[in-house]
Amino acid sequence: MAKAIGVVEFVSIARGIYTADQMVKAADVDIVTANSSCPGKYIAIIHGEVAAVEDSVRVGERMAGEYFVDSMIIPNVNPEVFPAIGGATMPDDIQALGIMEAFSIATMILAADAILKAANVQAIELRLGNGIGGKAFFTFTGDVGAVEASIDAGKAIAKEKGLLVNAEVIPSPYPKLIPTLY
Repeated sequence: MAKAIGVVEFVSIARGIYTADQMVKAADVDIVTANSSCPGKYIAIIHGEVAAVEDSVRVGERMAGEYFVDSMIIPNVNPEVFPAIGGATMPDDIQALGIMEAFSIATMILAADAILKAANVQAIELRLGNGIGGKAFFTFTGDVGAVEASIDAGKAIAKEKGLLVNAEVIPSPYPKLIPTLY
């Protein structure tokens, strides 16, 4: 199982595709996703062993040049991050709902990892850029105290980078809202 995740974000789709190719050629990593995102940005997300991900992201940062937006590496990523990126998670029981939104895809992945590690919460979806103006958001559930503690952990990451848009906690979401979450 991949232990690390790496992200490089670009303002050029052409440079993003070119660089994603260079990233996977440079190290033994796999692509989680590599695609365009709104507004005209590109994101390359890779995973693998820590050293390989570090090498791949360094190549991505260097090759991005003037088209570089943001990057990050999480050495021991929470395994719930991967299915959340695909929107493939929906817990059986939605308790309190946490929603966090950031201007940067890379920052949101970093914050989602911190959120999942901060308290006993479950991922719902990690939406990355498409259809939301290049921003990203993460939805998750747990008891109210756990969701509030997790929001605090995520906000600290995004605020430190100056990329927090907003974060909300819904203590008891109305049942008609739940189907809209997936």
